[in-house]
Order: sequence, then structure tokens, then C-alpha cells
Amino acid sequence: MTVTRRRVLTAGAALPVAATVHQHTASAADLPTLGTYDVVVIGSGAAGMTAALTAAKQGLTTVVLEKAPTFGGSAARSGAGIWIPNNSVLRAAGVPDTPAKAAAYLAAVVGPEVPADRQRAFLGHGPAMLSFVMANSPLRFRWMEGYSDYYPELPGGLPGGRSIEPDQLDGNILGAELARLNPPYMEVPAGLVVFSADYKWLALAAVSVKGAAVAAECLARGTRAALLGQKPLTMGQSLAAGLRKGLLDAGVPVRLNTPLTELYVENGTVVGAVTPGGLFRARRGVIVGSGGFEHNAAMRAQYQRQPIGTEWTVGAKENTGDGIRAGQRLGADLALMDDAWWGPAIPLPGEPYFCLAERTLPGGLIVNQAGRRYVNEAAPYGDVVHTMYERHPTDPDIPSWLIVDQNYRNRYLFKDIAPTFVLPDDWYSSGAAHKQWTLDALASSIGVPAGALRTTVDRFNSLARQGEDPDFGRGDSAYDHYYTDPSVQPNSCLAPLWLPPYYAFRLVPGDLGTKGGLLTDARARVLRPDGSVIPGLYAAGNASAAVMGHSYAGAGSTIGPAMTFGYIAARDIAGVL
Repeated sequence: MTVTRRRVLTAGAALPVAATVHQHTASAADLPTLGTYDVVVIGSGAAGMTAALTAAKQGLTTVVLEKAPTFGGSAARSGAGIWIPNNSVLRAAGVPDTPAKAAAYLAAVVGPEVPADRQRAFLGHGPAMLSFVMANSPLRFRWMEGYSDYYPELPGGLPGGRSIEPDQLDGNILGAELARLNPPYMEVPAGLVVFSADYKWLALAAVSVKGAAVAAECLARGTRAALLGQKPLTMGQSLAAGLRKGLLDAGVPVRLNTPLTELYVENGTVVGAVTPGGLFRARRGVIVGSGGFEHNAAMRAQYQRQPIGTEWTVGAKENTGDGIRAGQRLGADLALMDDAWWGPAIPLPGEPYFCLAERTLPGGLIVNQAGRRYVNEAAPYGDVVHTMYERHPTDPDIPSWLIVDQNYRNRYLFKDIAPTFVLPDDWYSSGAAHKQWTLDALASSIGVPAGALRTTVDRFNSLARQGEDPDFGRGDSAYDHYYTDPSVQPNSCLAPLWLPPYYAFRLVPGDLGTKGGLLTDARARVLRPDGSVIPGLYAAGNASAAVMGHSYAGAGSTIGPAMTFGYIAARDIAGVL
């Protein structure tokens, strides 16, 4: 059964968590104290740095402990879309949002599984958080115009979108600290300055006047920055650098290469963080923003469906669930551990590629191991993977295959490979890509029935010429048309495959990170299974169970709530929430 836009996947939603509840800490006498602060923050991603900045500006002494040798976590690697309804950037852009619309939409997307007070906390504090960040850091933001909410047809959904992203920032403002910024997941081509919102047009630069104009503007930005001696940062690099600059100005130290090993408890209250070198004491509270567990194979095997592994994620490699497990050892409840911020990924050599525009552009379709379509290829990426897992036990969909032709390759950017350019040899030798001159030969190459693949492509081509997809509804939603080609009519999502050779790209359940973790309340306080609060312990970001539940409201539904609940946690500790 295909996941629909009005359906939130619930299968396997509430796996029981059997944890030994204990307080495993060394005695204070055995641990050298490395510092005493009002607030200790675990992790230097978007959640952790926002929390630390908020605490510091409330007059609380604060330290950030970071496991990696770099700061920024997964946020620094990301496109840094941020989904926060009714913020000042959206209002200035004239986006027709209201609190009532946002509340109706979020409730429709996440359903009753996420308590209403947590939803209200996110929506109520998000705009203030963003204004606070802009007032206390060099960060500025821009609306990602046209990047639709993921379910714009639901009550309160906006086809024009609510997502924003960081504006360009000069990395020189960080001085020597810039060298310690976690690198991006995908490097921007040298000489260009590219925003997330540009990628949809860069993919079309060979066939679209606007696409060519956007490419020229990216080059012009890069040229201006070079002439001014700047080190231009955008997307996650800008977000992480801007937050780090805010911490530098506020005098907040970020201790790199300092992993959390345990949470420190005295008299039933969390009062510090244990690291390999010793104890960081916290007078007022500890905020866990250490990310998810996407690189912990044992945890993925325990909580998530098969096939699963650590090699398909693009999350920061240090995200092994340290904060989640430390909280669990103190009796914290967990939720959403079966889920992640999923998206189809191509397992390229060295690192997976999270596939966005490529599966949506006209002239491609996704088939399973039976050679049949089974999903709207342009649907929100989380829904595509939910469908893969839901169907896989009875109709194997992992791996799936993205099938395109040479006409598609002549027109569109694929990852960072320009139209008409040959794909790297190691894509083929690794099995991530296949190329054949006939569909039958391609079917043989990828191990699917040739007759079924021919029938599927023939059916798809017929529908594409008509511009309608009654089988899976591709193009029915405004969201479907974001990463598409407006010159293709009558449906910018659909075009037939007709020009050999044909290509197949292996698709697996990739992710941006896991979304399950410590269960928190509307004040970001960590809860036990009986609903009681663990005193002194807070969590935000992917170390906590997502306010989005099993769904995904729009681009930035990871980072927007992460920053907001980091802000909430710090304000609660300061007593000003």
C-alpha cells in the first residue's frame, strides 16, 4: 500500500524500549573536575549551539562539549533549510502565514502522536528563537521562495512554502576557528556561491533560461567574494559558522574532541557530564544536543527495520547515540527509535548521495526488484522510504532502481555531473550505476525481469504523454513540481523515456540522521516512562524524539525544531520561559 499525503505511517511506530534503569556514575572524588558552569551543552550542532548562545545571553556561564575534532555536526553538512512558521523573515517576504494556519497544518501532518503542547511550544517559540539568533549572531536568513510545504493540500499548508535558509556569510569572521568547521556533505563548485534554493535551477541550467541566469548569478557572487577577499559560506556552513561566531562573541568555549561518556547525577539530579578527561559540572542543567544514532550499527539493528546499516546515512560520523544512551541509563524514556529523516540514496563509492531532484525530474521512474513502479517518485523523500520499508517484506523494494534515458542525461545535472558528461567509472564498478543500450539489457544488468521492466516503461511513457499519473499521482501536489522542469508540459513531473542508452541507479533507504531519541516535554525536559521529569536533564535536536513524529512538514523540519527546543531548554533553565 502506498503512503498517501494524508496518512502518517504508524506501522512499527511504538517499539517498546527495554532498558536497565540505573545511575552509572563514578564518585566525585574519582573524577577530576575540568570546569564548573551553570549550563553544560553536549554537542555543537544547530541544537547545541543555539542552546548555548541562549543560555549565555541569559547570563549563565556555559560550555559546549563536542565529540568531534570539528564543530557544526550534521547541521554544518546540510543544506540548512529551516522550517519555522510565522517568523520575521517570512513576514518581511510577504508569506501569507498565520498562527492558526501553522497550527492546523502541523497538527494535520504529525497527527495525535505528538502532544499538542509540544507542537504549540515549537510554533510559539520558533519565531522568537529566530529573532534572538539574528540579534546575537551575524546570521541572516532568506526565504526559499516556492519550496512548498511537503503536504500543501493539507489544512494550513502553503504551496509557496515556509522554509528559509541562511544568507551568505564571510568565513573570515571566524579567524583561525574556521579551520575547525565541519566540512559540507557536498562541496560547492569552486568559484561559485550557491544557496539551497539555487539547486533546483542549477539542475536545469542547460535547458532553462532561468536556470542559466541562476548559474550566472552563482558565479557572479563567487567573483564578488573573491575580489573582496572573502571566504563565502552558505547553507549549513553559514549556519554553523554564524552560530559559532555568536558563541565566540558571548565568550562560550567549545571543547572539541570531548565526548560524553556518562551523565553525572547527585541526589537524583543531573549535575554534570563525564568525559574521558574528567567531569564538567553543571549548576543549573545539562542540555543534550549530541545528534542521533545513525552511525551506531547495533542501535540501528535493535530499533529499526531491515535492511539497515550505517553506510547509507549522510549524518555526521560521530553520531553514535552517546547522549541517547547516557539518558537511557538514567531511566529516560525513548520514542520514534524506529524512524529517521529518510530519503532515497544512491550508495556511491565513499559516501551515499541523498537523491532529491534526480528522482523528480521528468524522464525518470523508480522500479522495484520486480521491475514495477510502486510509489510517486516526486513524493516527499521520507514517504518514499516509508513506502519502501512498508512494502519490502512482501514485494521487495530494497534496493530499488531509478531508471532514466540519455535524453534525461542530456538535459539535467545529476548530482554534480553536468548534462552529457560521462559518469565516473567507479559508479559503474561499484554497482551504483548501470548503463545499457536496451531496456532488456538494462534489466539483465540490474537483475529485474525484462518483460516487467518493458511493460512498466511502456505504461509510464503512455501516462507521461498524457501528463497524468492515475497510478501514483505524480504531479498532483504542488510539492511534486518543485524539482521539475517547467518547460515540460502538460505535467512538469512527467516525460517519456525514449532515447538510448538507458541508465539505472541503485536506490537504498538513506537518511539525514535518525529522528528517535530521548522523550521530552514542551519545555525540552527529559522524561521517564511514567511521565516524570529527570531533574537537570534536557534534550534537543536528533538526540530527542522529533516533534514531527513520523512525518516531515517541510524543508528544514529537522533544524528548525532543533534550534527551537535548544532555545526553549536554555530559557527554561534560566527561568525565563
